[in-house]
Amino acid sequence: MKSKIKLQTASAGFFVLVFICCFFIIKLVNTPNYYIVQTSKAHDSVQKIPLLFPFDSTVFPPEICAPSFRWEEGNKRIRKWLISISFQDGFSPVNVFSDSSHWIPSETLWQQIKQHSHEQNANISIIGIRNFSSYSLGKISIRTSTDSVGAPLFYREVNLPFNEAVKDPSKIRWRFGSISKNIPPPVVLQNLPVCGNCHSFSANGKVMGMDVDYANDKGSYAIVHVGRSMTLDSSTIMTWSDFKKQDKQKTFGLLSQISPDGNWVISTVKDHSVFVAKPQLDFSQLFFPIKGILALYRPQKKEFTELQGANDPQFVQSNPVWSPNGKTVYFIRSKAFHLDVKNNQVLLTAAECADFLKNGKPFRYDICCVPFNNAKGGAATLLPGASNNGMSNYFPRISPDGKWIVFCKSANFSLLQPDSKLFIMPAGGGEPRLMKCNRSLMNSWHSFSPNGKWMVFSSKGLSIYTQLYLTHIDEKGMDSPPVLLDWMTAKDRAANIPEFVNAADTAISYIRERFVSDVSYMRAAREYITAFDLSSSVLTLYNKALSINPKNSQAHYNLATILTMQNKPDEAAIHFHEAIKLDSSFLMAYCNLATTFAFLGQMDSALVYYQKVISTGKKAGLRQKLLQNCITNTEKENAEALINAHANLALISIKNHSYAPAISEYAKALAIDPNSFDVHCSLADIYLDQNNLPAAKKEYSLALAAKPDFEKALFNLGMVYYKMNELKKAMDLWQKVLTVNPQNAEAAKNLAVMEPKKNN
Repeated sequence: MKSKIKLQTASAGFFVLVFICCFFIIKLVNTPNYYIVQTSKAHDSVQKIPLLFPFDSTVFPPEICAPSFRWEEGNKRIRKWLISISFQDGFSPVNVFSDSSHWIPSETLWQQIKQHSHEQNANISIIGIRNFSSYSLGKISIRTSTDSVGAPLFYREVNLPFNEAVKDPSKIRWRFGSISKNIPPPVVLQNLPVCGNCHSFSANGKVMGMDVDYANDKGSYAIVHVGRSMTLDSSTIMTWSDFKKQDKQKTFGLLSQISPDGNWVISTVKDHSVFVAKPQLDFSQLFFPIKGILALYRPQKKEFTELQGANDPQFVQSNPVWSPNGKTVYFIRSKAFHLDVKNNQVLLTAAECADFLKNGKPFRYDICCVPFNNAKGGAATLLPGASNNGMSNYFPRISPDGKWIVFCKSANFSLLQPDSKLFIMPAGGGEPRLMKCNRSLMNSWHSFSPNGKWMVFSSKGLSIYTQLYLTHIDEKGMDSPPVLLDWMTAKDRAANIPEFVNAADTAISYIRERFVSDVSYMRAAREYITAFDLSSSVLTLYNKALSINPKNSQAHYNLATILTMQNKPDEAAIHFHEAIKLDSSFLMAYCNLATTFAFLGQMDSALVYYQKVISTGKKAGLRQKLLQNCITNTEKENAEALINAHANLALISIKNHSYAPAISEYAKALAIDPNSFDVHCSLADIYLDQNNLPAAKKEYSLALAAKPDFEKALFNLGMVYYKMNELKKAMDLWQKVLTVNPQNAEAAKNLAVMEPKKNN
């Protein structure tokens, strides 16, 4: 018992001695940021402690909850850390021990720290205790502003990589709440099966706008009055596609913004944008507009108008924002990049973006402004300091007093650029200043608090998942090192589009959608299919579409097609039947149902439905319409079904060793579409098997005329030339096969065998 008491006393004495030593060190050292403490033994190693956050000289708002203090451990043998806090107002120093390199002050202690650091420093030292003669030491100073934030944040959380979020938008969610609580704000909107993108609020916080995909229209936009319970339904949704609809040009409605008074919305219309999803987590998309003009919408009158001065088709004009008084519109501008885009799509494919992705073509923006002038617009003016500087300037935001503009600069493009930095300058232009708040990687998505004293922004400086930061801005436009709002967001989500809302932090409790239709779920399913993902999620989405609208023939057909690909022919047949029952002219459904019966070995039923396709196609005059090039998309699909029906009947004949009927069916298919390369190739295969080399040569050549890189036709035409003893032509074709597919072992083998013969 006595030895135990002595042990406890010795332990207590040890920590008292350590504390005294640490306190003495704190008093002696007065160098900012990092400290090196000289030890009594020359051979003892001393390490600096890199403090990760808070950052030195950080300014905190008075209502903020206790932040995390994090530092690198350095020496792994250190098991105890002393956090020592001293104040300039004479309040007694505070000393706290921590067992790890992550410490959060208690709420009581944090209130004390804030109370005694108003507009003056609280000096915080972190001391790693290893033994009596060696220490690790670091120090920062923080202070608390008398300026409150005074408003809650509304922001979006996105799962990464972005292509996963696109496939399943239901995982994206929106939060709304104050920075004063040490837990993430409540989720107020989630489980949308369609994309919801940029949002904005009126200056008084009473009107909200949000990009949504509604009824298969990416130009849709919801405008709703703010309340504790909000509903997004068809009555709250307009579409930018209605602007000059007669042009038949699709519109995305990019980066829309509500006016300060809530009476107008402005957006990019008639736009084209580079959009490429990437698999990596950190920067998983490339997205920037290359064509577009600005248009206004007035909800009260449901009217559209172009904004003069920002509607020049020579330029792309995008990313519009309002001055606080609503009298000026700021936007980004660059020389438009025009492309012949397939299917009039707004978002360009990777192939269409090759100039930027592979060839390194630059694309940079200037910031312009134009008078609103009661929607009449005026002459556009380049903003000095944010234009003609050899950089890309974008995301302008104006302080509520109209005094300052904060914008992003990067070497190229916009949105999610690794080198994006925040700059501040007078709103009328001037010399931009790099802001202190910038972190090492991607700084963007910034928003001023209603009182103009604080700015929130997003950055990847400490995580591949974008995090929120808060910086104080004084009367001279000087900003402070930022506060990391790490508790606001889940660790596996990227936080973006943060916006302060001029409202109480209880103003929004729940946002429900009532606009999602069967088409919405079908569109969501299509994103999976585009990504070659045929998991059960696709079936779930099509079943949800059918639960809303059981009479959607396309949903039945698509579901049946997926079931076929998942080797579930019996279930597929049921939905093909339903599609036909709902739409008797749905020839592709007839054709695929016939193919399903053939797969199940029910050949009589298969033949009946193939013949149904053929007879219906003849009645509709599909062949004549296709040859005259006056066929609609639906008729084109039906013509494809008719070709497939003939081709599949040919395959059934081949399986029964009846080659004459097969040749006849292929000929009928080619009469409908003479450029059907796969039908030419299949017909050539029969002639090759029959050793009818001239006929086989002709058909393979026609297949290659329609598709020059058709691997099978290249290889088999080589076989024809080989049999015709035209060896050089055969070898040339097999060499082309290897150009198309270097892994084609048969072509490589044939070339290896032929090389000696060629030399002889």
